[in-house]
Amino acid sequence: MTKQAPGTLLAFRDRDWVVLPSDADDLLRLRPIDGPEHEAIGLVPALEPEEPKLTQYDPPNPGQASDIAGARLVFDSARLALRSGAGPFRSLGRLSVTPRPYQYVPLLMALKLDPVRLLIADDVGVGKTIEAGMIARELLDRGIVSRVGVLCAPHLCEQWANELAEKFHIEAAIVQPSRMARLERRLPPNVNVFQYNQHVVCSIDFVKSDTYRQMFIDSAPELIIVDEAHTAARPAGDETGNQHRRHQLLRDLCAARPSLHVILATATPHSGVEESFRSLLGLLEEDFEKTDDLNPRRLARHLIQRQRSDLEKWLGTETPFPERRPDEYTYLLDPSYWNLFDDVLAYCRETIAAGDDQSQRQRVRYWAAIAILRCLLSSPASAAVMLDRRQERIREEDTNADDADPERHRAQILDSSEDDQTPDFIPTSALDDPEASLTEAERRRLSGFLSRAETLKTVEQDAKLRRCCEIAAELLRDGHSPIIYCRYIDTAVYVAQELEQHLRKEFPALQARSVTGSDGDSEQRREIVTELARSEQRVLVATDCLSEGVNLQQDWDAVIHYDLPWNPNRLEQREGRVDRYGQQKPVVRVATLVGLNNEIDLVVMRVLIEKARKIYRSLGIAVPVPVGSEDVLNAVIDSVLLRGRANPEQLQLDLEGPQVSEFHELWDRAANDESRRRTRFAQHGISPEVVESELNAIQPIFGDDDDLRRFSTEAADRLIRPDLAELADKGRNHPDVERAAHDILAIAFGDEPDPFVSRCGAISTDAVSLRTAVLLLRLRYTIRERGTDLFAEEIVPAAFRREAGELLWLDPEEALRLMDQAEPTGNLQREARVDHVRQMLDMLQQRESWQDDLVERRRTELQEAHLRLRVQIRGRAVQVTAHDADILGCYVFVPDGSAVR
Repeated sequence: MTKQAPGTLLAFRDRDWVVLPSDADDLLRLRPIDGPEHEAIGLVPALEPEEPKLTQYDPPNPGQASDIAGARLVFDSARLALRSGAGPFRSLGRLSVTPRPYQYVPLLMALKLDPVRLLIADDVGVGKTIEAGMIARELLDRGIVSRVGVLCAPHLCEQWANELAEKFHIEAAIVQPSRMARLERRLPPNVNVFQYNQHVVCSIDFVKSDTYRQMFIDSAPELIIVDEAHTAARPAGDETGNQHRRHQLLRDLCAARPSLHVILATATPHSGVEESFRSLLGLLEEDFEKTDDLNPRRLARHLIQRQRSDLEKWLGTETPFPERRPDEYTYLLDPSYWNLFDDVLAYCRETIAAGDDQSQRQRVRYWAAIAILRCLLSSPASAAVMLDRRQERIREEDTNADDADPERHRAQILDSSEDDQTPDFIPTSALDDPEASLTEAERRRLSGFLSRAETLKTVEQDAKLRRCCEIAAELLRDGHSPIIYCRYIDTAVYVAQELEQHLRKEFPALQARSVTGSDGDSEQRREIVTELARSEQRVLVATDCLSEGVNLQQDWDAVIHYDLPWNPNRLEQREGRVDRYGQQKPVVRVATLVGLNNEIDLVVMRVLIEKARKIYRSLGIAVPVPVGSEDVLNAVIDSVLLRGRANPEQLQLDLEGPQVSEFHELWDRAANDESRRRTRFAQHGISPEVVESELNAIQPIFGDDDDLRRFSTEAADRLIRPDLAELADKGRNHPDVERAAHDILAIAFGDEPDPFVSRCGAISTDAVSLRTAVLLLRLRYTIRERGTDLFAEEIVPAAFRREAGELLWLDPEEALRLMDQAEPTGNLQREARVDHVRQMLDMLQQRESWQDDLVERRRTELQEAHLRLRVQIRGRAVQVTAHDADILGCYVFVPDGSAVR
C-alpha cells in the first residue's frame, strides 16, 4: 500500500487506527484512534491478507444525547487523555510536574544545539533535575532520541529512576552491582544490558569499571545526563583516582560518539581549579579545553548558570524560594568531658611529638591522633566505639596492613574535598595500622579513655547533646521539623535515642529516628524517612548519606549541624536538602553548634565556616572552598596539637597568620570570579515572552487543575466510583488520571449508550441568546522537523451558531466559556435534546467545507507558534500539515424561554 503520513486515519480489522511515525518503510505503526499509546501495534502490510483502508471518523449519534454534566465529563476526559500536543513544546502532555517558567530556559537552549551539549549549573534547589528531565522528555517526543541514560552516584540511582518515572513518564532500568544478576537473566543471547533496556540509570562508578566500560561506550543511549558532573571533572595532578577515571569514561564516550547528546548537571562546576573546570567544558566542545582564550559568547550557547535572585520573579511569576537564616549556638564542654578531651589532646601531642621526622610511622600516628579527636568531639558514643574496636583489634593481634601509604587514612578522617561521598563509619584505619606501633602504656591509656567515654553518654554529662536538645525543642515549639546532621553513624544513633527520650516529656508524640549509611541502600533509607515524615512531631538525625542529591523540603524545614563539617561545601549540601524550591516554610532555620572551650571546633569555625557564611551573605551564592583547604586546616590544627596547653592568644595569632589570610584571599577571588560567571551565563537574552505565550496557549488544549478537579468529582459521582475523587490530588499527567480518562472515553465511544457519559447533549440555559453548538474537535497533524515526520494531535472546542442562514463561528474563548460555565436553567425532554443535536450536526453536513477555514486557522496558528520558537532558538523550519477534523462531541446550548432559530 502507499506509505501514509503520520496522523492519517485507517480502518483495519474492524477498528479505526491513526498512523504513527515509523523508522522502517515496510513497517506500519498504528494506534487505536480512541485508545492509549500502549495499545499501539506494528504490522507489515505486505504480509497482511487485509489491506488497511482510508476512512473517516464517525460523528456522534444524536440518539444518545445526554446532559451538560455528561458532556463536560467527555470534554475533560478527551483533554486529560491527550499526551502529545501539537505546539512547539511537544512534551507538556507527559510532564507530571508543573515546571516554573524559568525552567524552560535550558530546554530552549538545548533545542538550539545539534547535538545537545549543555552544562546546567544553576544554584542548589533551583531544579536541575527537572530541567534535565524536561529536555530528555522533549527530545524523546520530537523523535530526536529514542533512548535516555543517566550517570550518577550509586546512592542516587533509585531517586533518579523514580524522578524519571513519576515526573516524565520515562521508565528506566537501574544498572548497579546489586541488580546485575537479575538484569542479565532477562537478556536475549548476544545482547548486553545497555542494548536491551531502552532507558537506564547507571552508577557511574560501576560503569567505569573495566568490565563494563567499553560495553557502555559502544551501547550507551543517544542522550546521557551526568548528575553531579563536578565529580567527573579531571582533578589536577591525579591520574589514578576515581574522579579521573570517571572523566576518562566521559571523554572517551564523547570522542567515540560525536553525535551523542550530553547534559551535565552540577551546582558547583568550578572548584577553583581552572584545569578541572576546562575538562568539563571540553565534554561540551573539545576546543573549550584546549584554547587559552575562551570565547564567552560561544560558551554561552552551552552553559547556563543562574542564582536564585535571577529567578525569583522571572516572567512576572514569583518563585518563593525560602530565606535561609543561619545562627551559631555555642556550648561549653562539661568538666568531666573537657578533662577527657584535654587528656586525649595531651596524648595526641605526645604521640605526634614522639618523633620529629615525617616518616611513615609518624604520619600514621598523626592520622590516628586526628581520628581520636574527631570522634571524641563528635560524641562519647563515637569515641567509645572507636576505642573499643581498637581494643578488639589488639586482642586479635591483627598486624596486617592494607597499604603502605599512610595518606590512605586521609579520606576516612577528613571531609575530603574530593568527589566521593563522605564515609560515615568510625575511622579506625589509622589506629589499626601496624605502623602506629602503640606501646603497652599507650594501649592502657586508650583503654582508660574508653572507660571514661562510656560514662559520658547521657544528656547530663554531654553539654553538646544538651544544647542540641534545647535547639530542637525551640524549633519544634515554633512548628519546625529539623534534620540534625552528624559526622558518624554512632553519633547519629546516640543523638536520636537520647534526644527522643529527653524531649518526650514536652513532646509526647515526638518521633526521632536516625538514618545512616548502615541503613541499607538509598531506597531503604528513603522508606525510613517517608515513614518518619508521617509523624506530626518529628526529628530526623542523619549522617551525610542524606546530604547530597536527596530532596527533603516537603517534610523538613530546619537544619542543625551537630558536627561541624571540615569541608564547608558540606554546609551547602546539607542545607540545600531543605532550602530549595517547594519548601513550604518562608524561612529555613539553620543552627550550627560550636564548642567554645574546644580549640579544634574554633579552628574549623573561624577558618572555614565563618568565611563560607560571609561569602554567602555577600553574594547570595555558595562558592566551593578552594583546593588546598585541607592543607590550611591541617596546618592550623597542627599548631594546636603541637603547642601544649590551650593558649587563646596563640590560637588567635594562628587564625590571623599568613597561611590563613592567603587562603581567604584566594577564596575571595574565587567568589568574585563565580559571581561574574553567573552574571555572564544567566541567559538573560532568552525572551520570556516566547515561553509565556506558549504556556498560555496550551492551557485550553490540555486542561488545568480546575478541569482536573471537575473531572474527578463528576467521574466519581456519575460512575459511582468514590476512588476517582482522589485523582484531583495526583496531577493532570498521573497514570491513574490518564487511565480513568481513557476508561470514560471507552464508555462514551462504545456501542452501548450510557445516559451519564455521552458524546452529545443539549441543555436549556440563559448563557446564550441564540442556539449555539460547541463541537469537541480532535485535530490531527503531521509535523515535519529535521527531515522526520511526527504525529501530533490536540483537542479543540469550536462554537458556532446560525445567523441569517449562515454558520457563524465564535471565538475559541466563547466555546470554553460555555463548556466551563453554562448551567441548565430549564428542562429539555429527551426528544428535544435529540432534535437539537441532530439539527446542528445536519447544518454541518450540508456544508462540505465547514471545517476548512477552522482547521486552516488553527494550523496557521501552530505554524506561527513553531516559527516563533525557531526564531528564538535559531532552529530549522517546521512544516505543519493538518488532517480532517474528528468530531468527538457536539453539545447544544438552547436559550431558555426563547424561540429556537
